[in-house]
Amino acid sequence: MEQVNSGTTLTQDFSIKVSDHMGGETLKHCYQCGTCVSSCPVAKLTSSFNPRELIKLALMGAEEEIISGESIWLCCSCYNCQERCPQKVEIADVFYALRNIALKKGYIPSVYSKFSTALFDEGRVVTISRFVENKRVTLGLPSLKEVGLDNLRKILQATGFVRLEEKEEE
Repeated sequence: MEQVNSGTTLTQDFSIKVSDHMGGETLKHCYQCGTCVSSCPVAKLTSSFNPRELIKLALMGAEEEIISGESIWLCCSCYNCQERCPQKVEIADVFYALRNIALKKGYIPSVYSKFSTALFDEGRVVTISRFVENKRVTLGLPSLKEVGLDNLRKILQATGFVRLEEKEEE
């Protein structure tokens, strides 16, 4: 490991780790042209998300900075960047790989942790309020069906999703 002036610790093999993950295979094709940033609707809305900068950090080996931050979770998966990338870097897929690495290390934004808890507890990411239930009746829509929580929890456990829910409790 090497430390740079900004205090960021660099892990030499991080770009290899990302490239070895499904979705991260094209990371090293990036030559930092900036097409991804100019194509990104999220980057237009917030300076907190810059795909080019995140790719650069991944290539440099700034593992801890990337996976412990919230920036990788801001990608909206619109694929504008991938469609326009002259080097065919699958940028949105690289972000999936980075998110998977972050999850394996126990990093998850609180909003996603809350979603996973709600899904595990209620079978839905968003709780259906009485107002919504009553509005459905007024609109002539059928009542929402009960969620088969036992089967859902089996699926969540089998896929490893349940570990996200457990992180919230720690």
